[in-house]
Amino acid sequence: MISIENKMKVLAVDDNRTNLHILQVFLKKLGHEVILAENGEEAVRKFEAEQPDLILLDIMMPVMDGFEAARRIKAVPRDRWTPVIFLSALNRDENLVEGLDAGADDYLTKPINFVVLEAKLRSMQRSLAMQQESIDSLRRVQAISDNVLDAIVTSNEEGIIVSVNQSTERIFGWSAAELPGKNLAVLLPDHQHAGEDDLSGGNTLVDANKPVELERELLAQHKNGDTFPATISISRVILDNQRMSVCVIRDISERKRTEQTLRENAGQLQEYFDQTQAEQHLALRLMEKQLHRKGLQDDCLRYSVIPAENFSGDIVAANRSHEGRFYALLADATGHGLTAAISVLPVLALFYRMTKLNRPIREIVLELNHQLKESMPIGRFVAITLVCLNESEKQGDIWVGGTPEAFLFDRWGRVARTFQSANLPLGIVSNDELGGDPEHFSWADESQLVLCSDGLLEATNASGIQFGTERLIAATANTSPSDRFAKIESTLAKHQGECIASDDISLMLIDCP
Repeated sequence: MISIENKMKVLAVDDNRTNLHILQVFLKKLGHEVILAENGEEAVRKFEAEQPDLILLDIMMPVMDGFEAARRIKAVPRDRWTPVIFLSALNRDENLVEGLDAGADDYLTKPINFVVLEAKLRSMQRSLAMQQESIDSLRRVQAISDNVLDAIVTSNEEGIIVSVNQSTERIFGWSAAELPGKNLAVLLPDHQHAGEDDLSGGNTLVDANKPVELERELLAQHKNGDTFPATISISRVILDNQRMSVCVIRDISERKRTEQTLRENAGQLQEYFDQTQAEQHLALRLMEKQLHRKGLQDDCLRYSVIPAENFSGDIVAANRSHEGRFYALLADATGHGLTAAISVLPVLALFYRMTKLNRPIREIVLELNHQLKESMPIGRFVAITLVCLNESEKQGDIWVGGTPEAFLFDRWGRVARTFQSANLPLGIVSNDELGGDPEHFSWADESQLVLCSDGLLEATNASGIQFGTERLIAATANTSPSDRFAKIESTLAKHQGECIASDDISLMLIDCP
């Protein structure tokens, strides 16, 4: 029996042995029994042989991929539900839809967030425990019924009752002396046996030519008029040269109640899933409202943010102070998804408030770092690139901490200056330890700044080769300022092909007028 306290037997499937080992160590640390498979075909075999409680299934595998393996596993007849959780770097909507169509019950993208995985395992444990309790309850009822607790009623060719056992008295309320001589129809509601004179040969309920009538469900009727669900099976025998029918009738009220409980539990699980989806959609709308502010519509700015999940841990922001200075921010929180997106919300609020007041970059950085250090848990931090442009003087300041290096390109797309990531991300150390003054720079006509997150540089193609700094610089060469942003985007798309990025990607291009 599965319960929240009793651990599960988990089938982990991945063609990457390193990933399998990590999963095995993690699951064993939680106390689960672990079965390993390296492709979909092996997973199907081990599922049938080992009967696991839950399956963690990779998608992209040799021999047989995860989608086909899930379909075959779900097609195996079982008396209980075995949840399948896909673990994959594929995270587009179409991948999620295909996974659910293949029979998956949940989906978690790589790299695996083990905190989320552990929470999903606990949720599945609770669901399996509920299922097991219902199955055990049903089996107990069936075991009681199988111990000759069924009503056994013998009748002649005309459907007249000849004899009954003691359970018939208990089930139907008639005494053993009352029923003999009555028609079997007294055990059925009036509306059910209308048009059926009895339960023996010749009527629509029983085929007289069959020696055994298979079990079927119907409504039975107690002596007091109450009806209840029952099953009936009929055997033909010859006794004293007379054809007789032996009816075995079982009260299945308890089983029906258990089935109803299972349906209600399934409904509650679906309601929980729908509520979770609705909450995520609401969170997404709230995040979009925070992210898409008027400053990002500035004529000197072009940007792109591509989330690895529904929510992005990368953000871009822009604003102009009352004195006309232009500020831009590119931030990248650890991880991706909703937890990373929540981490950057304090950054947005402070950025827009302080830039509106024309505060210097150093002051903004220190305030952001102080707030993040106070509010973020250990191990969570935010890398940023922060820019301030004084367009009238053609001078600016930039501070880079934890994000990739930023570039100043001249009008021909050549690198005029590189701004290295010389500072720590925000939220790790105190302001006294942060250090690092912003770099001051000036520019010539038609120059542009390019900022990006590490998700862009680490985006891989089908061969596992990263996009990298060299491809970014090459994409800008011999391009006009107006075409440069589109050229970088198209070069990245061509490099990735059909591959899905494993991290959020953000890119920002700023005209220096």
